[in-house]
Amino acid sequence: MEAIILAQANLPPFIEEIWEWIKLDWTWILRGVVEIAALAVGIYYMFNLLQRSRGWPVVVGFLVLIGITTMIAMLKLQVLSWLLQQLFLFTTVAILIIFQPELRRLLAELGNLPLFSSEEESPLDVDAVVQATDRLARHRVGAIMAIEQTVDIHQETQSGVLLDSALTPEMLDSIFFPNSPLHDGGVVIRADRIMYASCIFPLTRRLDVNRTLGTRHRAAIGLSEETDAIVVIVSEETGDISYCHAGALHANVSVKQLKNFLTEKLKADAAPVEKLTFTARVKDSLRALGQIINKKLRPEDRS
Repeated sequence: MEAIILAQANLPPFIEEIWEWIKLDWTWILRGVVEIAALAVGIYYMFNLLQRSRGWPVVVGFLVLIGITTMIAMLKLQVLSWLLQQLFLFTTVAILIIFQPELRRLLAELGNLPLFSSEEESPLDVDAVVQATDRLARHRVGAIMAIEQTVDIHQETQSGVLLDSALTPEMLDSIFFPNSPLHDGGVVIRADRIMYASCIFPLTRRLDVNRTLGTRHRAAIGLSEETDAIVVIVSEETGDISYCHAGALHANVSVKQLKNFLTEKLKADAAPVEKLTFTARVKDSLRALGQIINKKLRPEDRS
């Protein structure tokens, strides 16, 4: 019927070609555009994230290996091609092992989205941490305090002395007091308790950090890369206060800046709010996910 109408209308050939194009099923074009866009965005974010991680040299080596494999396939070198194919069989397992810290931290951040988290506020006593940090800084006593969130720090470090004491400024002062049996190392704070002291935290392996940073700051960056903890540092040499989260070091901050960050991040002093609907939690989760992606692409590393 459509062909008869077009024939009777004596339309130009190019109009008929346009009409045939319009009659095509556009769903496959839409699916192709969505898939290409999703792959492009995913690859872009992945490369930007890995460039700032210790696994970036592995990615470069993997890309070089792919290039060598392509060249061998073009030259039809069968023995080398077979060997490389067998090598690629272990690629998936190798990726899970090499990038295990990055994957774990990413999954932990996704698990903290409002869609999956509860509405309960953190019982952390921010004032106790801030007061102890202020005292230690004024007396130039070195300290490193890790505030645990969702990842169990002790399971990751397998070090430290169990305390399970109340979180008070006096207790933190006594732990880091020079010549104290527990002053060497860091403490792990879980909610309103000091769980472990004299902990040895992993040092960062990043190559782009400031070479003047001491062991405490490198350990803070390393722990925040391995877990989702917030790490507060006091420099023994200068008395400067710093905090580290998600691998980003914020150096030489004031006591007020530290309190504002802890209050905002942990919602310690926030007033109780009504339970959000599922739609509102989905919107908050999407907003938080966008902030996570933006932080990964442009981290505020002030080291």
